[in-house]
Amino acid sequence: MDQRISFVTLAVGDVERSRGFYVDRLGWQPEVFVPGEVLMLRAGERLVLSLWDRAHFEAEVGEIGAPSGVPPVTLAHNVATPAEVDEVLATAREAGAEPVSAGQQREWGGYTGYFADPDGYRWEVAYNPGPIGQVVLP
Repeated sequence: MDQRISFVTLAVGDVERSRGFYVDRLGWQPEVFVPGEVLMLRAGERLVLSLWDRAHFEAEVGEIGAPSGVPPVTLAHNVATPAEVDEVLATAREAGAEPVSAGQQREWGGYTGYFADPDGYRWEVAYNPGPIGQVVLP
C-alpha cells in the first residue's frame, strides 16, 4: 500500500451549511456538490476533503458514537510565517468560524491557533519552523 491519504471524510449535520462556510465564505472551490448528501473540496495535489451528510455517512460506515465534546480529530492548515497564522484565523472568524484559540507561541517552537467549522471540527492554523513543517508547504 502506498504511503498516502486520498480522502479525509467528515460526517456533517448539514451539507448546505458546510458549503456556505467553506465555499461561500472561505472561498474554496467545490469539486463535487450533491445537495443534502456530500460536498467534496480539493485540499491538496492529491487530497480531497469530503463533507458527507451524517445520515448517509452512517448508512455506509455504521453508527457514529454519541457526539459530546470536541470531535477527536483536528485538521491543519500550515503557513510559512506566524503573521500568516493570524491572517488565516482572522479570515476564518470573518467567515463565521467559531474562534477556539488565538495564535500563540508553542513550546516546541511553532506558532499556532485554532478555529472550529460549523460542525465543531477543529482547524489548526500553524507555522512550524521545523523540517516537517516545510514538507507540507506549497
